[in-house]
Amino acid sequence: MRIVIVGGVAAGMSAAARARRLDETAEIIVLEKGSEVSFANCGLPYHVSGEISEAADLLLHSPSSLRAALDLDVRLHHEVTDIDTAARIVVVDTPDGVIELSYDALVLTPGAAALRPPLPGLDSARVRTLRTVADAVALRERVSSGARRAVVLGAGFIGIEAAEALRHAGLSVDVVELAPHALPPLERELATLVHEELQTLGIAMHAGVAAEAIEAGTDVDRVRLGDGTVIDADLVVLSVGVRPDTAFAAGAGIETARGAIVVDDRGRTSVPGIWAAGDATVSVDAITGTVRPVALAGPANRAGRLIADDIVGGDEATRRIPRTLGTAIVRVGSLTVAMTGANRRSLDEAGIAYETIHLHPNQHAGYFPGAAPIHLIAHIDPVDGTILGAQAAGVEGVDKRIDVIATAMRGGLVAPDLIDLDLSYSPPYGSAKDAVNMLGMIAENILSGRLRLWHAADATDDADVLVVDVRTPGEFVTGHLRDAVNIPHTELRDRIDEVRDAAAGRPVRVLCAAGVRSNIAHRVLVSHGFDSSSLSGGTRTLRQWFGADVDRVLVTEGVLA
Repeated sequence: MRIVIVGGVAAGMSAAARARRLDETAEIIVLEKGSEVSFANCGLPYHVSGEISEAADLLLHSPSSLRAALDLDVRLHHEVTDIDTAARIVVVDTPDGVIELSYDALVLTPGAAALRPPLPGLDSARVRTLRTVADAVALRERVSSGARRAVVLGAGFIGIEAAEALRHAGLSVDVVELAPHALPPLERELATLVHEELQTLGIAMHAGVAAEAIEAGTDVDRVRLGDGTVIDADLVVLSVGVRPDTAFAAGAGIETARGAIVVDDRGRTSVPGIWAAGDATVSVDAITGTVRPVALAGPANRAGRLIADDIVGGDEATRRIPRTLGTAIVRVGSLTVAMTGANRRSLDEAGIAYETIHLHPNQHAGYFPGAAPIHLIAHIDPVDGTILGAQAAGVEGVDKRIDVIATAMRGGLVAPDLIDLDLSYSPPYGSAKDAVNMLGMIAENILSGRLRLWHAADATDDADVLVVDVRTPGEFVTGHLRDAVNIPHTELRDRIDEVRDAAAGRPVRVLCAAGVRSNIAHRVLVSHGFDSSSLSGGTRTLRQWFGADVDRVLVTEGVLA
């Protein structure tokens, strides 16, 4: 059998290595149009920053090492330009001319290329992307040769990592993002924390605005934004997204959607004998059913492995490629941000009902030095408690909690099941009631009807309600909702008549700093017959929701906070 694999790195090399382990006799040819077939593309920003000092450390394997270890025939600078699907032949542009290769099984893992919008001046020599080792080396050389000012176009994961890397290397950095905030898939309340951390790092964030032109100059380029801002730049990093590198596949009649190759749950394309995986394919979202490309290394590696199983083992031996949850993580200075599953926007677009839970537990025991909050958001089905998605931000422990929740989602657990997870505990590492356990407890209270939530987005509506703030007077004066009544939760039972008089039959919205005390108050109010609800995540979430506009809703002793 001859297996031809188009593209290396994640999915392609996983498929090649797995195929060899399953079949020692197969001829396996990997065609890679670039100069590296196996490198740590996720590590590229950390070479730019200098944290990974040697570019060679990013290189995982070479053609010679792959030949020695796995007997793979890896050919660099070989670009597939066409496929004759009937004859099972690929046309390849090589350094020595055009050749044709026959195949028994063809695996397409060409990846994606940096998206280049129709932006005037994008051809300036100071504009770079960050997709390959050569890109990282070139950026590092620019930094080392005296670049002082950088502009990053795009605040997605790669854009933010590039901005942090350049700032770490000592450059002045501006980030430009058309979406309302950095990391667009992130919920707005957590994005506030990212913007605050970027400000702490000294990175200027320009959100909700696009670059209109890059004006090349002799000594410096000027990036002109839609709001009239002009930024000088010695270096411009283009990171506005990627496009699947699939023109040759579409031209061969292979079905595509949104420019990406359509595959089934075995990685099979619309053409017999051809499989595909990685950034060049569309995935079906595990929660919403949306069909879209998912440019993540983990799913690509795993899909490549399963494709090899299907090619060599056939139907009976093949596990299916699961729908992706899109679990992802990024570092922003001292902050870690992670997510899994659907966010609020994707649920709304899919018409899926959900309840959102906010909590702010510490990453480990509060009495142990260094305790800091994990800001955790989860969306659950309001009827059966299915976990639809979760996001978190914090200085420590974020990765563990999101990974646990992602595992629970893959295993089919519902939110209340999180209560019973037997997670490791010691004061330096967690709490006896871990953040994930607490999420399950809150979810159970909601589903059982013992807790009803209201949300920060409701703070500006004109509903005729009584707001009861159960924080201490000292907390209350630091910023409270207009017309809120301050009754500390420890005094509420003795002042219940005061609440009854003030409410005058209206619903009561209760709040505290993070949602713990307001839950206690909510139970007291319900027991006395009030129509009560508790603010999800408390004023901490409210401040994050409104961000720089928080003074629209909070007042300090009659003065906007």
